[in-house]
Amino acid sequence: MAVIDYFLEPLSYAFMQRAMLVSVLIGVVCAIFSCFLVVKRWSLMGDAVSHAVLPGMAIALLMKVPIAVGAFLSGLFCALTTGYLKQNSRIKEDALMGIVFSGMFAVGLIMLTKIETNVHLLHILFGNVLGISQRDIWEVALISGGCGFVMLIKRRDFMFYCFDPIYATVVGLSNKKHNFALLSMLALTIVAAMKVAGIILVMAMLITPGATGLLVSKSFDKMMLVSVGTSVISCLLGVIFSFHFDAATAPLIVLMQIAFFLVSLLSIKAIAYKKRFLSLA
Repeated sequence: MAVIDYFLEPLSYAFMQRAMLVSVLIGVVCAIFSCFLVVKRWSLMGDAVSHAVLPGMAIALLMKVPIAVGAFLSGLFCALTTGYLKQNSRIKEDALMGIVFSGMFAVGLIMLTKIETNVHLLHILFGNVLGISQRDIWEVALISGGCGFVMLIKRRDFMFYCFDPIYATVVGLSNKKHNFALLSMLALTIVAAMKVAGIILVMAMLITPGATGLLVSKSFDKMMLVSVGTSVISCLLGVIFSFHFDAATAPLIVLMQIAFFLVSLLSIKAIAYKKRFLSLA
């Protein structure tokens, strides 16, 4: 009973219920997206977009429009600018992403320090899931539900594009449309995930679940199931532990996801060594 009470006690508080609900919603959509990012090798693109939303948020605060709108447009601008520069210069994509997102991040930091606003900079950088409002829940549910639905319904088309763009073209898929769709949903997912992890730690939520799924699965659908499962459990444990240990929620969620990854990696290594030992014996 003591163990059950340990996990159920946080649910007696409304702010913890909201934190768990939003964390699970974000955990699911980030896990789905992480599978495509890992397969496509877009880890750095996700990092770039997550940092590049900052100036858009600052402009949105100045213009008194929803922060999510400015963040989405800013992240999409970063992704499209990187693609344009890649096609019109000899610089490699990873170098261009580093230049673009660091420049936009720097501009955003300067703008936010000069703007008088009630939005705390630390909450933007590291998230504030325990301060989630009812409006935030509806916003996150709308974004994560929409992106997750599209990714699941069109997962085979996106899978073809991520695994082999040439084959996708042969079967009649438009690489440009799928590229733009992925970038748009990546920006939207990051906007939603900022409520939980902020723009600094959101990258871990977008990569670690997919990497864990890739380790232990041999098919894409199983990879997605493992990714979603470990992500949701990590989010729930992170929120619960943050309540009992009075610690920041987002870092604990990320640590839980990394723990799943390390356990999976060590388990695979142990199985491989056992098979090798038995074959030698």
